[in-house]
Amino acid sequence: MLDYLIVGAGLAGATFARVMTEKGYCCKVLEKRNHIGGNIFSSEIEGIEVHQYGPHIFHTDQESVWEFVNRFARFNHFVYSPVANYHGELYNLPFNMNTFYQLWGTKTPEEAKREIARQAEQENISEPKNLEEQALKLVGRDIYEKLIKGYTAKQWGRECRELPAFIIKRLPVRFTYDNNYFNHPHQGIPQDGYTAMVRNMLSGIEVQLNTDFLQHRKTYEAQAKCVVFTGPIDAYYEYCYGALEYRSLRFETEVLDTDNYQGVAGMNFTDSETPYTRIVEHKHFRFGEGNPGKTVITREYPAVWKLGEEAYYPVNDEKNNALYGQYLERAKKEKHVIFAGRLGTYQYFDMDKVIGSVLDLTDSLADC
Repeated sequence: MLDYLIVGAGLAGATFARVMTEKGYCCKVLEKRNHIGGNIFSSEIEGIEVHQYGPHIFHTDQESVWEFVNRFARFNHFVYSPVANYHGELYNLPFNMNTFYQLWGTKTPEEAKREIARQAEQENISEPKNLEEQALKLVGRDIYEKLIKGYTAKQWGRECRELPAFIIKRLPVRFTYDNNYFNHPHQGIPQDGYTAMVRNMLSGIEVQLNTDFLQHRKTYEAQAKCVVFTGPIDAYYEYCYGALEYRSLRFETEVLDTDNYQGVAGMNFTDSETPYTRIVEHKHFRFGEGNPGKTVITREYPAVWKLGEEAYYPVNDEKNNALYGQYLERAKKEKHVIFAGRLGTYQYFDMDKVIGSVLDLTDSLADC
């Protein structure tokens, strides 16, 4: 009899399995896909480590999480500094003094603050009713029109005035010349790739791939005292209250005969006409490695999500949060099932938050 049957070999499942195995519990992992790692799965093309489900940059300010991942991977010093492309005009991200100089020619923080305040005041918005009004109140017309409006509409499949204001309660605005996107002390990419990191996390633990737990749940549930489910919580309950909504993504990956295509790992296309939101050039995550005459790029297209497709971004609006609340109430009554990870808790998590939440869970967990 297993102590824990963990459904999903992504970051949440692998973390849980590692910690509980080291505590002396017998764990087994089931994975529906043909690979471990979930959405941080990476593989080599032309000697370049390619992030197959979109770029993942590890960053955290949680010392316990940083210590944990460094047990399984050695990280390089990569710092994410994307560039925004608006109809060929290039702007540094996140919004910082370089961005403001590119927009207005301002050279001091005081000048930039005055310009943002002037534009925001012109909008005369007291209580924002939607995302557009929220952004205009926070950063004014120029930043909104060039760097937020088109990108956000593509990402969510709706115009900004149709999106709730809470999506951007605040925007990262930095009055320093600093293009470091994540303001965390620990950042980097595993030198051997994310798949190798997860493989190390699962070392010595039985993992069964190409296995759909939900198709044979009674058989698998009978094998363990407790199930840890990191898949969609609504799928576990057979969508009895309805399906939770997500946004999805589509990727087009291409090998190019050049050593350097765009000079940066992430180029965001913020106009509404370009159908993709960004181009990722994977070589820049570990620059200097791989085939010197080749590079690999991936165009990322936002997509309408349909049931059964890969779910990326939860639509945490009022309707979906209420629906999740129904599933959560049912989940609280479970004695032998634990829900974890972004799909199990219907939240968008950065990688460090996934690990942190599971470490907290295992610290507080009594025997199932």
